[in-house]
Amino acid sequence: MDERAVRRLADELRAVAAFGLNFARPDSHDEERWQHVLAVAAGLTALGDGRPAEEWLAHYRASHFALGPQASGEAVVIRDGKLLLVRRADDGLWALPGGITDPGETLAQTARRELWEEAGIDGRVTQLLGLFDSRLWHSAKRIHFYHAVFLIESDDPEPQPSPEVSAAAYFGADELPPLSPGHHLRAPFVFRQLRGEAPLPYFDPPASGL
Repeated sequence: MDERAVRRLADELRAVAAFGLNFARPDSHDEERWQHVLAVAAGLTALGDGRPAEEWLAHYRASHFALGPQASGEAVVIRDGKLLLVRRADDGLWALPGGITDPGETLAQTARRELWEEAGIDGRVTQLLGLFDSRLWHSAKRIHFYHAVFLIESDDPEPQPSPEVSAAAYFGADELPPLSPGHHLRAPFVFRQLRGEAPLPYFDPPASGL
């Protein structure tokens, strides 16, 4: 069984059910049907994940992200040909500085804010490097994300790690540390972009047959 394919189907069912529940009248047959679809989505996710379907269903019902994909902004800072990474406090793996876009923010503002909050670096957003679909770039998120990655230039690129991360440092393309899911693909891809070996900006193409 392809776990990613199962998760993708479950995400689609979850999104459809959440959309239907948003418009269904309380205590109506429509609401009952959409709740059933949501439960099926939770069951599919559990098949590919191993956690109980009830846990996933509770998460889906409580999630504030139920109505569609969410956005995040990530920062790329280069110093002496090396890429800035932060070590996450939750899993001990390294990642590009970044996080979820807050209400009222542009994606570029998110990248700049997260860079400051996680690494203590302020800078100028100079270029969009790409938009990356979490499903295709194996981010292993519970919800569907679009990651917007921006190049940021700084006059003082020396990192000052915050309590949000356990470390921050620069790494060359051939010395990358253990990377968090999704970042294990995006970080090497960024080096390819900067060498002119991948498109700028990047976007995931439409699915075949559409």
